Amino acid sequence: MPAFPIVDAHVHLWDPANVAMIWIDGNPVLDKKFLPPEFKMHTIGTDIEAIVYLETGVEPHWAFYEARWAALELAKSAPKLKAIVAAAPIEYGAKVRSYLKALTEISPLIKGIRRITQGEKDPAFCLQENFIQGAQLLHSYNLSCDLCMNFRQLGPTVELVKKCPDTQFIVDHISKPNIRERVLDPWREQMKAMAALSNTVCKVSGVLTEAAKEWTVDDVRPYVEHVLTVFGEDRVIFGGDWPVLLMAATYPRWVQVLDEITAKWTDAAKKKLWNTNAKKFYRL
Repeated sequence: MPAFPIVDAHVHLWDPANVAMIWIDGNPVLDKKFLPPEFKMHTIGTDIEAIVYLETGVEPHWAFYEARWAALELAKSAPKLKAIVAAAPIEYGAKVRSYLKALTEISPLIKGIRRITQGEKDPAFCLQENFIQGAQLLHSYNLSCDLCMNFRQLGPTVELVKKCPDTQFIVDHISKPNIRERVLDPWREQMKAMAALSNTVCKVSGVLTEAAKEWTVDDVRPYVEHVLTVFGEDRVIFGGDWPVLLMAATYPRWVQVLDEITAKWTDAAKKKLWNTNAKKFYRL
């Protein structure tokens, strides 16, 4: 385990009794309450200094409510919650200004937004003119952008980032490569292209859930090592992706896996990955 406290840059907290979350309906692992008491129980033995709350894929009608709930209610009972990434419909272009303004007025805890594209049928959904314009507007509101896509959308997403040089982006879940079928290319070259853009960092999260059910450390190692290499120690950030992580492993097990893969890193480099890089990017 890391020898210093962890800043987890990707935690979900939810109560499906309060919001519509169709994507977990009927899921025996995820369709239940996961709030601070559950997180504390699942992370026993792991020293968590702070967490970043990530929007949870609620149905659009609940998105603004979710942001207010996380900032004004949840944060009161979760003192380690130091930043929030809220959902925002940036595909509406200039019209999203009113939404972004309202978001930032809720609380200074709201540091960034996310518009999930992994479920869009068109891999180039993010290259619509309005989507690009919405992404370009984020820096005006001092908001970063979490990129939640999979390997199919990675190439177009690189082009999106190129068109938004003033916006700070973070790639969630190392862009969900096809680990299950052990496919490395073209994901490998596309991630190298993403890393070449100075306004990007990479969140090392969501890896185990992309692997086969009976995964091993060696199954995920080449993917994790690649992003650690191309982004470098100053631009990689740990994320637990709890409770989605529970579909593949326990929280301590994921920490153990990443700790094993980075065993040869210096203590200074490890502290960046597990702690200080997240503080810097999300302005904790």
